[in-house]
Amino acid sequence: MSGADDAGVLRAALLRLRRDTGLPVAFGGLLRDAPRLRIEELTGAATGSLRGLAITPGGGLGGKTMALSRPCAVTDYPAARHISHEYDAAVAAEGLRSVVAVPVVVRRGVRGLLYGALRRPAALGDRVVGAVVAAARDVEHALVVRDEAERLLSRAPRPGPENDAGSRPGAWETVREVHGELRALAPRVDDPALRDELLAACGRLATAGRDRPAAVSLTPRELDVLGCVAEGATNLAAARRLGLRPETVKAYLRSAARKLGAHGRLEAVVAARRSGLLP
Repeated sequence: MSGADDAGVLRAALLRLRRDTGLPVAFGGLLRDAPRLRIEELTGAATGSLRGLAITPGGGLGGKTMALSRPCAVTDYPAARHISHEYDAAVAAEGLRSVVAVPVVVRRGVRGLLYGALRRPAALGDRVVGAVVAAARDVEHALVVRDEAERLLSRAPRPGPENDAGSRPGAWETVREVHGELRALAPRVDDPALRDELLAACGRLATAGRDRPAAVSLTPRELDVLGCVAEGATNLAAARRLGLRPETVKAYLRSAARKLGAHGRLEAVVAARRSGLLP
């Protein structure tokens, strides 16, 4: 995940957290320089005292949350007896008292932290903690999707004479598999910018090695269905993979075949490949 993507995902989650909880301050960061995590994004902060703060496992409330891999909260930060207090100066400069920290956990590893805070001592109820947990789950989902997209793209042959897909047996099959899996992944992405990025990558894979743009235009769902068919999926398998009804898959296939001037599912795949719509 790039730095710009990170910032957007974190910022959106923190804004949602404040909206859903009414907490005046929210902040967080992702683990980049293990084992330390730096606070990168803040919303509602009155000072910059927390920005760039390096959190280490076991240190303060966030470090305790990292070490335990579960949400932790304090009613009055400076008086809390079950956390260490190396970050007290930064917390006091922002005037924070009641704080909750929730880990962002991906594949059993802590990848980040989200915090919500009040400037007065008060017990944070289950509803508030639950909303912070939900915001952390949104970030987790974005990271999982990004990891999967990067894994798929890493399987695609790189351009260049030594990696010409046409010169290596099976290379185009790998491209086609990656294209189909990416197209199936894209609808699961909530972030529109990330979804557009995945679909753009699909477009690059589809047109690899072709000199001219496609003469026929298909809808994203028509391409999704054709991509599944190109991998040998039945209508029922394509429906399960794409979260559609089998009847809907048939309708998209008929529509795509009509646009391509094809008379069957396999002929439609061949026509789509010739048009540069599928790799």
